[in-house]
Amino acid sequence: MRGLLVGRFQPFHSGHLGLVRAIRAEAPARELLIGIGSAEQSYTAENPFTAGERFEMISAALREAKLGGVTIVPIPDIQRHALWVRYLEALLPPFDRIYTNNPLTRLLFERAGYVVESPALVDRGRFEGAKIRARLAAGVSVRGRVPPAVERALRALDAAGRLRAIGSAALRRSGRR
Repeated sequence: MRGLLVGRFQPFHSGHLGLVRAIRAEAPARELLIGIGSAEQSYTAENPFTAGERFEMISAALREAKLGGVTIVPIPDIQRHALWVRYLEALLPPFDRIYTNNPLTRLLFERAGYVVESPALVDRGRFEGAKIRARLAAGVSVRGRVPPAVERALRALDAAGRLRAIGSAALRRSGRR
């Protein structure tokens, strides 16, 4: 059967890669679906990258790490928690296990009868999307915090410039400069 790991992956970082490695090592015969959550969100401070860009980052990192048995799927939000599990069941191929550390995701899937596992977070203090985005915006290296393939992708996208522009636009909208 399949497991499902859902995240925004803004960007896909070394903690995410460690999590995928651990899941694949624990159940090598089980296919893993990686759901790119908030797929419709992009060009904001919290969600700066498009679903397509995140797909490419994840694919490149998994290829570089020689991790197979993974299918990446975009998942647009529906903003209806009570319907979310049924929505994913209709959107995705069948899955029987969920990997999450998000309390709401755990609650929703447990109520729907799924096996939910909470893998150990890998160095959360260092590998946190918001901190990585802040480093990028400040022009500080993210080497070691993201897989090398993702670091190259971020450079090619001029992620630092995008995040600075997004931050400047948000300040202008708020009236602060």
